[in-house]
Amino acid sequence: MQKTMFGVITGNRGFFPDILAKQGRKDILEVLKGNGFGAIALSMQDTKYGSVETYADAKKCAELFAKNGDKIDGIIVTLPNFGDEKGVAESVKRAGLDVPILIHAEPDAPGQMTIANRRDSFCGKMSVCNNLRQAGIPYTLTKTHTMPVASAEFKQDLDDFASVCRIVKGLRNARFGAIGARTGAFNTVRYSEKILELSGIAVETIDLSEILGRVGRLTDNDRNVKRKLSEIQQYTSTKSIPVESLLKMAKFGYVIDQWVKDNELDGTAIQCWTSLEEFFGIVPCTLMSMMSESLMPSACEVDVTGLLGMYILQLASGTPSALLDWNNNYADEPDKCVLFHCSNLPKSFFKSAKMDYQEIIAGSVGKDNTYGAMVGRIAPGNATFCRTTTDDAAGVISAYVGEGEFTNDSLDTFGGYGVMKIPNLQNLLQFICRMGFEHHVAMNMSQKADAIAEAIGNYLGWELYRHK
Repeated sequence: MQKTMFGVITGNRGFFPDILAKQGRKDILEVLKGNGFGAIALSMQDTKYGSVETYADAKKCAELFAKNGDKIDGIIVTLPNFGDEKGVAESVKRAGLDVPILIHAEPDAPGQMTIANRRDSFCGKMSVCNNLRQAGIPYTLTKTHTMPVASAEFKQDLDDFASVCRIVKGLRNARFGAIGARTGAFNTVRYSEKILELSGIAVETIDLSEILGRVGRLTDNDRNVKRKLSEIQQYTSTKSIPVESLLKMAKFGYVIDQWVKDNELDGTAIQCWTSLEEFFGIVPCTLMSMMSESLMPSACEVDVTGLLGMYILQLASGTPSALLDWNNNYADEPDKCVLFHCSNLPKSFFKSAKMDYQEIIAGSVGKDNTYGAMVGRIAPGNATFCRTTTDDAAGVISAYVGEGEFTNDSLDTFGGYGVMKIPNLQNLLQFICRMGFEHHVAMNMSQKADAIAEAIGNYLGWELYRHK
């Protein structure tokens, strides 16, 4: 993952101790470096202690940020003392970067509130936020109003803010590939390309016949096919899979890889059910699993807005995402359910997994035409779920996000599956059904719901439900 780069504004106020601004700038830069983040900030020679107080300071800061605009993913405002709210607001406005902004205030200590060391950052933070609000500039707050920049709490806020920045930046120029037509029986995955485009998300389409036509031109001995076959065999156990099926997968996978590369795509949604099985003789699940595992998310049934949820989760965590069905109740436990797919889950989701045939489709097209599924149980652990959809009637993107955990509860089934516990699950299910959301949901083995809600609700302006 590319290092996240922050523009840093250290606030200062003349009638508060300057030494606090000097130390505050030093502290924030050390914390950022220690946590693997980059920083662009005024030097000690540019302004008094590299802080922003006056209009002249703000112009220098804005010029520095604008010059490095292609590098800066977000801005951090730290207030070691009250700070100058106008200086902060002018720096942000004049830089014109349109990136997320985190507002941090350093706490006072009860034994250090004399004129020599009193901060008043508690109060100054409100003034900074007030000025940004007046200017129509969105911003992010730390979990508590003040906190030490060197604390574990700020480290967590910093990690979440980096996720916010990655999501906002990643979605503004995202490019997805839709391979094949929507399966006739799946009205649930219909979406609006135009509404996505308004948020900077482009969709490239290609007919499945074009992909299969390119596959037909490849020979079994083609070196690219052999290389892709080797990648498949290294990725998962293929002991029970016919060689003919593996060669078909290798050809199909290579063609998709090339199309993705040629179009500079960030993810794909692929037609499967049941055209690919009937007329080509494989399921693409393992190939999609491989793409998702390598941070090139791939959704089935041409579910482009499901893919969008996967990509948001991936941007937030830097780890692979999966697309699953809200599939079954779990016994009579209201806060547990079964999540399932056939499956194309990335292998990092599983306790253990192998390639096999897809049992559901096999009943209609025959076992020999359905090799390629990744089967196994999802490993226990914390997870974040996310679903996005285009509400065409309202002309907006809507989403929900929340957290739960995959459990070790016993379950005897097939495909890729897991039991998930979600507090107040019944309320969530009521919301999904009343609002007409799809039966697919994106999952990621992380805890990033707050960061996702902040990014898509505060900065992107999408309609959002944060489940708690």
